[in-house]
Amino acid sequence: MAPLKFCANISWLFTELPDISHRIHAAASAGFQAVEAAWLYDSDLKELKEATAAAGVEVVLINTPPGDVKAGDLGLGAVPGREAEFRQGLLLALEYAKALDCKRIHLMAGRIPVGSQRKAVVKEMEAIFVQNLTYAADILSKEGITGLIEPINTKITDPRYFLDCPHQAAVILDKVGQPNIKLQMDIFHWQIMDGNLTQNIIKYFPIIGHIQIAQVPGRNEPDSAGELNYTYLFNTLEKYGYLGYIGCEYKPLGSTKEGLGWIKDYWTQQVMTR
Repeated sequence: MAPLKFCANISWLFTELPDISHRIHAAASAGFQAVEAAWLYDSDLKELKEATAAAGVEVVLINTPPGDVKAGDLGLGAVPGREAEFRQGLLLALEYAKALDCKRIHLMAGRIPVGSQRKAVVKEMEAIFVQNLTYAADILSKEGITGLIEPINTKITDPRYFLDCPHQAAVILDKVGQPNIKLQMDIFHWQIMDGNLTQNIIKYFPIIGHIQIAQVPGRNEPDSAGELNYTYLFNTLEKYGYLGYIGCEYKPLGSTKEGLGWIKDYWTQQVMTR
């Protein structure tokens, strides 16, 4: 079985360093060969390119712009009346992805509009999301880039987020029907919304294009106290032949370096068993 590949989410890890370029170098120094990030759009693209090249790391995932964060936006992919802004954001994300040779973009769905009830708008938002994802699939396929949609839990993290479970995401992906639009599995969110992780991994494995991890409920290191047995989950992913990246998107309990014992143990074990 091939060993799992991990990437450091530099929006969550190494935040002791305020500069994104310094976080990239810190991730490389810690042993990571790849990084991912939420939003890099406040960083100079030339500096990012130089930093990743100097550090020798791959950028494997970025998000589309969130929209107007101060106004409560968290993505625009499914939001009524914001289609033009979504497409503008997609082009900006594509510019960064191409420059950084990043092959995955998380196409953020966004939130239920304030004042609206989920049941009243879910069909309209799904139709808009399918339309925007179909548009994105065509644009991204020309560049060899995969678009991803990620369910975010509505029980703890974001009660108004439109896409909140893998079952909903699978229905949308089926309607889009494009091979370069896939499912981003954040195990933290999946556990909170549905549990049943083993069966959900098996069921949705063919459409999973990226994975992220954190312990539940604290969203800390995978080996911190919590509900999830990551040794078992990693073994399951290896068993089924997962070859993509796993993003370390968690809040370190202390310093980032102090909390990396779990991944160093994994790397050491892989070397010993080869």
